[in-house]
Amino acid sequence: MDRTRALLVAATVVAAVATLGSLGFSLVLGLVPCELCWYQRILMYPLVVVLGVAAVDRTPTVWRMALPLSTFGTVVAAYHVYLQVTPSGITCSFGGACAAVLYPMAGGLLTIPRLSLLAFLLVSGGLVVLARGQESSPTR
Repeated sequence: MDRTRALLVAATVVAAVATLGSLGFSLVLGLVPCELCWYQRILMYPLVVVLGVAAVDRTPTVWRMALPLSTFGTVVAAYHVYLQVTPSGITCSFGGACAAVLYPMAGGLLTIPRLSLLAFLLVSGGLVVLARGQESSPTR
């Protein structure tokens, strides 16, 4: 497997696990996503399809379309994490009260927003590596 396909497959797997995880929290555990969780889902779900198709087609230029989604998702997830760790009265949504239940895992180290941030960082990192590799290689 060449490096481009390996990066795209890895990014697709991360996005797929994040997507399945968010659906599991909602459908299996019954947790209601807050507004920020919905924005993160909107940004993560298409990445599964976009990166999956790019992995099959070996399309190294997919980073141009996927990196804005994953970067903006990283910003939203980082803001969500910030709201969780800051003991202010601010809720974790843009316009209303947070309906999400804090579901701490691993002794409180991993929360749903932190898992989302990790997934977006991994996907973004893979896409940056892909973009840099494309810059250094000759065009087809």
